[in-house]
Amino acid sequence: MKYVKEFFSVKDVAMMSATAFISVVLMINYAKSATVLLPFLIGVILYILSEYLTHRFIFHMKSPRHPFLLALMKRLHYDHHTDPNNVELLFLPIWYSLPQMFFVSIITYILSDEVSYAFAIYTGLSFTLLYYEWTHYVAHRPIQPRTRFGKWMKKIHMWHHFKNENYWFGVTNPSLDIMFGTFKNEKDVPRSETAKQLLNKR
Repeated sequence: MKYVKEFFSVKDVAMMSATAFISVVLMINYAKSATVLLPFLIGVILYILSEYLTHRFIFHMKSPRHPFLLALMKRLHYDHHTDPNNVELLFLPIWYSLPQMFFVSIITYILSDEVSYAFAIYTGLSFTLLYYEWTHYVAHRPIQPRTRFGKWMKKIHMWHHFKNENYWFGVTNPSLDIMFGTFKNEKDVPRSETAKQLLNKR
């Protein structure tokens, strides 16, 4: 319970949890049929895709030279690799996640003309984001996952941080790493000199 309390005491997690709860209530309230589950599942899938693609191609891009962009990347990911167990750097800031999720929800409403679908896709996105945040939190805190899969994913994420940052981008699951060739046997991957210093990648 100590770590559950710590997790939900993080401002960004608490705020996202509140929006997720409100969204699921509104989704149920406005739902006209079980078809509302389809945009919910689309939201889940979109977040899983975003988790991998953003982590690999944006958060691990070469260091930008513009001071504002560099400061942005440092807060979003570079500093997390430098100090991977700093709790304040484990979570995506809400100013980064919320606008994107609102945008997808608004586009969903425009395309479907169904307010329940907009809340459903937001619910899928926000619940999957919270699952990602918890999985990432567990990977970096002295918590022993209860399942074999959870223990495996924690080990894989540690490889990403301490062996080679160019592999194992999936935090919640390895499916896209396997699909796109960034999942390797840890013994076959050389140790990277920039795993903790992404700023050195020019």
